[in-house]
Amino acid sequence: MKPLITQRENGFIWSRANEQVWVVPWGKNGVRVRVTRESHFRDLPQGLLPDPNTPPGSTVEIKSDNDAKLINGSITASITSRLGQLIFTRTYDGVEVLKEQRKTTAEHLGRTFTPEGGTWKIAQRFFADDHEKLFGLGQRQHGYLNQKGCVLDLMHRNTEVSIPFMVSNKGYGFLWNHPGLGRVELGRNDTRWWADAAHQIDYYVVVDDSPAAIVQRYAEVTGKPSEFPEWAAGFWQCKLRYKTQKELLEVAREYHRRKLPVSVIVIDFHHWTHSGDWAFDPKCWPDPKAMVEELKTLGMKCMISVWPTVNTASANFSPMQDHGLLLRNERGMPLQNGMNLESFYDATHPEARAYLWEQIKKGYVQHGIRYFWLDTMEPEIIPLELDNTRFFLGNGREVAGLYPHHHYQAFYEGLKAEGEQAPLMLGRSAWVGSQRFGGAVWSADIPSTFESLRKQVTGGLNIALAGIPWWTTDIGGFHGGDIDDPLFRELLVRWFQFGVFCPIMRLHGVRRQQINPPRDDPGKADPNHPNVPNEVWSYGEETCAILSDQILLRDRLKPYIMQQMKLSQSTGLGPMRPVFVDSPNDPKAWEVEDQFMFGPEILACPVTTAGQRSRKVYLPAGQTWRDAWTGSTHEGGAIIEADAPLERIPVYLTQTSKLQLS
Repeated sequence: MKPLITQRENGFIWSRANEQVWVVPWGKNGVRVRVTRESHFRDLPQGLLPDPNTPPGSTVEIKSDNDAKLINGSITASITSRLGQLIFTRTYDGVEVLKEQRKTTAEHLGRTFTPEGGTWKIAQRFFADDHEKLFGLGQRQHGYLNQKGCVLDLMHRNTEVSIPFMVSNKGYGFLWNHPGLGRVELGRNDTRWWADAAHQIDYYVVVDDSPAAIVQRYAEVTGKPSEFPEWAAGFWQCKLRYKTQKELLEVAREYHRRKLPVSVIVIDFHHWTHSGDWAFDPKCWPDPKAMVEELKTLGMKCMISVWPTVNTASANFSPMQDHGLLLRNERGMPLQNGMNLESFYDATHPEARAYLWEQIKKGYVQHGIRYFWLDTMEPEIIPLELDNTRFFLGNGREVAGLYPHHHYQAFYEGLKAEGEQAPLMLGRSAWVGSQRFGGAVWSADIPSTFESLRKQVTGGLNIALAGIPWWTTDIGGFHGGDIDDPLFRELLVRWFQFGVFCPIMRLHGVRRQQINPPRDDPGKADPNHPNVPNEVWSYGEETCAILSDQILLRDRLKPYIMQQMKLSQSTGLGPMRPVFVDSPNDPKAWEVEDQFMFGPEILACPVTTAGQRSRKVYLPAGQTWRDAWTGSTHEGGAIIEADAPLERIPVYLTQTSKLQLS
């Protein structure tokens, strides 16, 4: 009989009874682990690059049928018992960073497989550590930066982006390499990863000496961010919604008249005749090419909202249905939103992506439009029954996480073929590796409240640690803002001040107006989305002056921002990141959840409470900090009370920084 542990592809396979564990080196300082109860390992849809750059020198030591280890740089992965228990340690000092859970009762194993209709429901358990802090895991709306103690669904929703990669303060990163549904429980007694339906366990562990290095290792095995275009670094103007070409151009001309630089102006949804036409309604947009040309003379790019939905009335519905290019109900129905008689195109199908791009070329690219906002791309199926949804790649329980990833791919590869050097799409979701396809994420349909603003800070920081460096929000929140309400105007000011220091600065939202609400044009009445303005001058001259100052500040920061974006392309680390990333040796920096670094020189401290005119700021230890507005200096390692008048938030610069913000 063959040995129970054998070498394979620079790693080893442990086999006992009907279970196999395959451990291989993966990139620098990382290992990939796959476990199966089936006859062989499968090549399944997942997030890791197929052949990452793995430095030579990894070693395998097999001591017995129960004892083997793989050493790859800083990480050592060991199997040390008859039950195949895996332990991950730092190579240089032997300190354990992650260990599979194993209790004394025979049936309580670190890995369990329960048969589930031709697949398995899988649980992977690790020992928990009360002192551990865990970050990343995509964009959530719970408001926590440190997610220890949280239970998170592994699925996309409007405002929730599931990217199952986390960074631990114990010096490791962990990717649950499954695109299907599940959850992670970051408990005090166990850390548990669940897959609702899968054929095997697949995960990646990396050990390195800092959070920044861990994120860089992760980018090396999932794909480094694509190039960030300079046009995206300025201010973006948007609202729900500009309904005509005339209205959009009037807004653009007014910004130009006021000498307020706008990089991008956005045309939102329902600019089409039917969803799935992927073209302008000629009644409202009679000459898109001329519109794009005029915007160009004003220094503005024109971005278009594209939905992946296809209405039965669209000319594209029948051919896409006939050729199997739409998602479908497992029981045969092609509609995922019966109320609106709509289906979704299948982004996981290569032919569907090619068909969509051909329509995009005819409907938009021919007019000079190369900038796209990919909305409702989770996909937002109503009702959300992914177990009853069939994708090209499989049932929704197994592959649904990949939908936004491949949707970005359709546009990225299409634009590249058209000669676009640095495609970037604003999308409402993402998955592992979406950063290499120009995927920029915004936090979707969030409420217009101070509490929501606070939650966006932690959401943006965590998605950065999950490998998505380009991120933003609807400045002011998406819904609930009354443009005449003094409290909302204050919120908008504070959100603008936060937005200056986000990777992308974008104003958006559906607004209300209690005083003389405007009427829609005859024949275009929309009681759910009245045509309320959302430009900086819509909020009164006092507010407009403050908002205008923020736009001009962002414009002055563009050279610094582009410098950080270029660094992100090589390291994977976003410009917006938690304080501890730049100060990993300062224990107090790991506790800070309401301020952040914007590149290595700027410490931004948002104000997220109504009426607040000062706030406590922690200045990380190890250097001197300069107040960006007054020039006063403070030694790090201290908490100070910082002024926060309505006109500005506290911002501090490293002493060596040559930046001038005021």
